[in-house]
Amino acid sequence: MARKGERGDLAAGVGRGDPASVSRALSRVIDEAPDSDSLIRTFFPKSGTAQKIGICGPPGTGKSSLTSRLVSHWRKRGLKVGILAVDPSSPITGGAFLGDRLRIQEHAMDSGVFIRSLASRGMVGGVSHTIFGAIHVLEAAGFHKIIIETVGTGQDEVEIAKVADTVLYLTVPHMGDEIQAMKAGIMEIGDLFIVNKADLPGIDKAVSDLSAALGLGRAAGACSDGWETPVLSTSALTGTGVEELGRAIEAHWRHLQESPAGRRRLKEQHREELSLYISRRIFKSALDRISEKHLEALVEHKTDPVTLGLEILGK
Repeated sequence: MARKGERGDLAAGVGRGDPASVSRALSRVIDEAPDSDSLIRTFFPKSGTAQKIGICGPPGTGKSSLTSRLVSHWRKRGLKVGILAVDPSSPITGGAFLGDRLRIQEHAMDSGVFIRSLASRGMVGGVSHTIFGAIHVLEAAGFHKIIIETVGTGQDEVEIAKVADTVLYLTVPHMGDEIQAMKAGIMEIGDLFIVNKADLPGIDKAVSDLSAALGLGRAAGACSDGWETPVLSTSALTGTGVEELGRAIEAHWRHLQESPAGRRRLKEQHREELSLYISRRIFKSALDRISEKHLEALVEHKTDPVTLGLEILGK
């Protein structure tokens, strides 16, 4: 466990944006080290200062390639960008399978870009309970944009809306079942819809189909915060449409800052973080109370999991 002076040095290093300090602080928070609570308390006052951008969509839609293009777009404007790439995790070790993604490695040597993989730890949609702590570290380090690239499970990714300020949902031409997927919740969480791979045939029809589906959603009351969700086309291969996408992301950030929607969304993020923290604490505390005596009682059928579980929880 880090001593108080060491934590102070680490926090000061993060405040200066020192990459080594940011990396060490992220590891301590993500790994839930004994001083992670103290670090989060230190970094939390900077929460809400950066735009958190969730990028989701099915596998093969080019999320990492478009992320790389957006990073280049913002770096040309002098903005610092942090990337949290959520990857499938090993059920044995809990570590990320894919590691830092190859398509965004071209920015690895840029001191204004920080890339870290996060293990999904089996969470549906890939957003684990430690992601908020990781975000607080990057906010305290002065990053202007924080990209959260999800694991890419399609319609199960609605959890990203509880973490991000702006959610980008990616699809590609000829993905015929996407409209059905949108009906399962994606339509409600996307702030911008992107048809990527605009260099492929069928782009106009895909944009038209998405626009029509969103129009039906608005007619049904799906959009309620005053933001009219755009449908854009991009090509991460050629860079086509990335400038327009960058402007649309900025427009949504201004919308959140200038309307009640931003404060409302921030409250929901804090509610989710608090909920995950409390449930995690209760879960760990209960598991720590399971003893060999309890397991023997179950094996001998002297009690049952429901009765014993309620007893351990003090119910």
